[in-house]
Amino acid sequence: HKHIIIMKKSINNKAVIAPLPVLIVCTYDENGIPDAMNAAWGGQCGYTNIALNLSSTHKTTRNIRSRGAFTVSLGTVDTMKLSDYFGIVSGNKNPDKVADSGVTVVKSENVDAPIIEDYPLTMECRVIAINEELGETRVVGEIINTIVDDSIVDEKGAVDYNKLQPISFDSETNSYRIIGEKVGKAFYDGKDYPKK
Repeated sequence: HKHIIIMKKSINNKAVIAPLPVLIVCTYDENGIPDAMNAAWGGQCGYTNIALNLSSTHKTTRNIRSRGAFTVSLGTVDTMKLSDYFGIVSGNKNPDKVADSGVTVVKSENVDAPIIEDYPLTMECRVIAINEELGETRVVGEIINTIVDDSIVDEKGAVDYNKLQPISFDSETNSYRIIGEKVGKAFYDGKDYPKK
């Protein structure tokens, strides 16, 4: 056996968690005006649950507390510039940022939150828990319903990632990356282990 020397070094306590999602969280404010934010600190935390870690100062966080509902859309290659805009502009500074973006908004039929039609996939969520943790607000939502465009589903009705083209946020280079091609089969490819 050849011994390969792998050099490693410490880079302090930097969080390198990949991929980070591009989640577009949509809410109504106290006046019924739609708001949207780009959130990377979130993900699935149960079969039908989403967890978001949001700054307590975000307008979205206040809206979620008062309305008890939100929608989440996935940022995609086609909606990348729109999604980035929702991350650049604060709803606290410009309450009309969604209207200014020129998107089409409809009211969810299932929860008290808006849906931006320009996104091909949206999950309608009801708040089931809110906790203050580590200086952030942790919101857990139950997905009541998921709405998809016909263009992103396969013949069996499953979401096709190749058609959806979801993007992820690269916090090391402040860039967006596309989720790549399929490289393996889950719950199958690990059968080669343990090595005897």
